Amino acid sequence: MNKKQLRHYTEKLHQLETELMDYLGLTSEAGQAVELDQARQGRVSRGDAMQQQAMVNASHVRDQKHLLAVRNALKRVASGDYGFCLECGETIAPERLDIAPDTELCLDCRALQEKREGLLG
Repeated sequence: MNKKQLRHYTEKLHQLETELMDYLGLTSEAGQAVELDQARQGRVSRGDAMQQQAMVNASHVRDQKHLLAVRNALKRVASGDYGFCLECGETIAPERLDIAPDTELCLDCRALQEKREGLLG
């Protein structure tokens, strides 16, 4: 990977990091506890609110994991390991990095990982 490509992916990673941090900051209020006063809120509404809160919490956890992956990718940039598969050491295709700049695995190793997870799960 040349310096221009590395700079391009580093910028994408920083932009993604900023977006995720902004989003996580905005969603922290949405994760507040559900109002339990049934006099003010009917059973169905309370159930809907609890379901919505669970969805927000799941989204928040997913975004936190994504932010961690982005930060790990930035560490790989700093160490000179960015763009190489963590499993086999081969170069990750630029087309794959364009789609998911925080990816850790080449397409073949990702497919093997998904196959193993499918067999275990």
